[in-house]
Amino acid sequence: MSAHIFATRLKCLLRDRQTMFWTLMFPLILATFFNMAFSNLNSNETFHPIDIAVVNDTGYQQNKDFKPVLEEVSKGSDRTFNLTAVTRQEADKLLNDGKIKGYITVGSEIRLTVSDSGLDQNIIKSFLDSYQKTSSTTKSIISQNPASVQSGLLDDLKNRKEYTREVSGNSAEPNNVLNYFYSLIAMACLYGGFFGMKEVTDIQANISQRAARVNIAPVHKLKIFLVSMSASLLVNFTELLILLAYLRFGLNIDFGAKTGLVLLTTFVGSVIGVSFGAFISALVTKGEGIKVAIMLAVSMTGSFLAGMMYQDMKYIVAQNVPILSYLNPVNLLTDAFYSLYYYDTLNRYALNMGILGGFIFVFCAVSYLIIRRQKYASL
Repeated sequence: MSAHIFATRLKCLLRDRQTMFWTLMFPLILATFFNMAFSNLNSNETFHPIDIAVVNDTGYQQNKDFKPVLEEVSKGSDRTFNLTAVTRQEADKLLNDGKIKGYITVGSEIRLTVSDSGLDQNIIKSFLDSYQKTSSTTKSIISQNPASVQSGLLDDLKNRKEYTREVSGNSAEPNNVLNYFYSLIAMACLYGGFFGMKEVTDIQANISQRAARVNIAPVHKLKIFLVSMSASLLVNFTELLILLAYLRFGLNIDFGAKTGLVLLTTFVGSVIGVSFGAFISALVTKGEGIKVAIMLAVSMTGSFLAGMMYQDMKYIVAQNVPILSYLNPVNLLTDAFYSLYYYDTLNRYALNMGILGGFIFVFCAVSYLIIRRQKYASL
């Protein structure tokens, strides 16, 4: 009997075109649009040498300290500047035409001329400030202790030591795009609530005629519910696997090396989505339209707070209202995927999964308690 109910329910779910569109096709379409919109986001943030000019006059040519330094940082594949030596009039024209970010004039002081402000202009100014401070400090040391030249002061200036270094959590490189796709997967998981909501609705006799027939059938309605929920979970998890395959092999989205845990997270996401839909449907006694509206409102609000529409929102919430980060299943799923990608340890991942497990228990327990007590005077 259970196998028959399972197979029949599976056919009903697969024939529900509207639900299949929102739970399968819509995430795939949205992922495609995300890829089109964000494909160049990381490349735009890659540092490129800054176009600058220097006024090639007597002051610049006779400055034997600054000239070689400026030319040195403008050479090689890892150069800071693309340097052009021109006259003052040519420099003004290049700046006005927007072909350079600024130009340098060397006289009794080293001056920078820019037409507007921005990151590139700040980098140029920081370079000049650093040079002038180093030059001033060096001259002061030599004037007070001329022997320091012989003791290796100039060699120390040429071979500066870095006492800090930037490291990643593991071999994975930070990627600003990933959070959008991870939150999309989390949203698709919660869209599994359409299936869970439908299963509860179909055993509530006061909602539909189909549910009335189920309640008079010679099979316990909780058994029907559990078997039907298993069918919904299978369909939803299969849809999520299709979405993962499309993201990984179609759009080349990186999930890191922990493939097994990624699949486990997806399965947990499917369970929480289906159980969340059942929870909403059992808790809300109004019509199906009200239930759908509540579920969509919760899932889309959660997606927004998890950074799907505006990436920085995730960090704004974490800094200002951190409790929301732990009460938002979409954020927990998103963070679980990113933890697997970015961190070597599983501490943060385990925390996210533990809280998600708590949500699943609450959703299932409340749904069960409500459903088992529902009785009808007449059908």
